[in-house]
Amino acid sequence: MGMTEKQYSIKEAMLFSQRIAQLSKALWKSIEKDWQQWIKPFNLNINEHHILWISYHLNGASISDVAKFGVMHVSTAFNFSKKLEERGLLKFSKKENDKRNTYIQLTSKGEEILLQLMETYKPDENAVFSGALPLRDLYGKFPEIIEMMAIVRNIYGEDFMEIFERCFANIENGFVEENGMLKKPEKSEQELA
Repeated sequence: MGMTEKQYSIKEAMLFSQRIAQLSKALWKSIEKDWQQWIKPFNLNINEHHILWISYHLNGASISDVAKFGVMHVSTAFNFSKKLEERGLLKFSKKENDKRNTYIQLTSKGEEILLQLMETYKPDENAVFSGALPLRDLYGKFPEIIEMMAIVRNIYGEDFMEIFERCFANIENGFVEENGMLKKPEKSEQELA
């Protein structure tokens, strides 16, 4: 077979694409509802929460970084960041060696809200978590979704996945579970010295 010859049928391609589209849409609808319910008491929308999340994990992200890793248009990232700045949750800055890009940083108030959100997460109020729980019970772990991650990696690239993994490693290594809530541990005396 030559390089230009397809190794799949149009029917196979269409069935795969539509299967992914339908499953993604159904999953997103559920995720969106749960996400909105979780952040509603903090008067945030999904884009605003996502921007706070990215700002926390990237610590000094540019607006274009936020757009890229938040999978949103640059103007969306900028406009919602501006709203967060007006609420005192983010601050904007320019770097001496990079005047073209605008950078955002969480304020202490922004970090406080993000940490409060993590503390208020309730797994039993999350449909996707609840839907995956029988698989965890059966296999002893949650689905790793390796194939989906491979698809996303092929679409968005290696650096997207590196940031994706870093965010979750930050939670894994930087938070503890106390009384059924995620918390950032208090700094020990040694760390403060």
